[in-house]
Amino acid sequence: MYAITGITGKIGGAVGHALLSNRQPVRAVVRDVETAGFWTSQGCAIAQADMLDPAALTAAFSGAQGVFILPPSKLDSVPGFYGAHAVLAAIKQALEAARPAKIVCLSTVGAHVQRANLLTQRTLMEQALGELSIPVTFLRPGWLMENIASEVASARDTGRVASFLRPFDKPVPMVATADVGRVAAELLQQSWTGKRIVELEGPRRIAPNDIAEASGKILGREVHAQMVPRVTWSELFKAQGLQYPLPRMQMLDGFNEGWIDFEQRESDVVKGEVELETVLRELLDSAG
Repeated sequence: MYAITGITGKIGGAVGHALLSNRQPVRAVVRDVETAGFWTSQGCAIAQADMLDPAALTAAFSGAQGVFILPPSKLDSVPGFYGAHAVLAAIKQALEAARPAKIVCLSTVGAHVQRANLLTQRTLMEQALGELSIPVTFLRPGWLMENIASEVASARDTGRVASFLRPFDKPVPMVATADVGRVAAELLQQSWTGKRIVELEGPRRIAPNDIAEASGKILGREVHAQMVPRVTWSELFKAQGLQYPLPRMQMLDGFNEGWIDFEQRESDVVKGEVELETVLRELLDSAG
């Protein structure tokens, strides 16, 4: 039995689908059982657990052949990431008590970086769960292609794709959520000892100009990348509801300045299969 957290989301759902397609038993770990109807219909066992409840998490993880950990990632994090610390403490306590055979944790590109930024939440996860005496793999995907979902309507309606990344011709490691879920499921079914890190990106690196070009190809019109000036970021993010925009700004700086990248050589990074155009078509279809 594989216990999957975050299964009602894109990545956790992809992990669940991949395991089921390989005829592996799945336990869906959900906060609200009312969201688990689909997984119940697929024959999954259901475990109800809040990510701050170590007792419920212990029950959800007990007897598992493998556990997929996808802790909530907050776009608006209080300085010091106190919320992340609390969640990680509960998860760590539960894993120590349940002692599953192995763990795969969703981390991120740049998790090894010590400079504070939004991705520090995953740095803290690797530090905390890396101390466990259970085989653990930290899967570090690149920038998720689906993060550009909010820009596809603009590409269609105005021919512009707003970009926080620059310069526009600088390729960034990106990957589709479908690839992340598929690879995570494959890792769960492997055997290893100790701690390992697997870094993952798509078939090729992607620059803002590539996003604009691919969007234009699909839409049949010219599409150009449009810079979002850095001086506007703080007020823009606050207008979007963030109380603490600095960590997100620091993350974007990290990508633009090059200090957020993979830790391993590019030749050692696992390559995904899903192309940018495939993801863009799905996003445009869902945008109507």
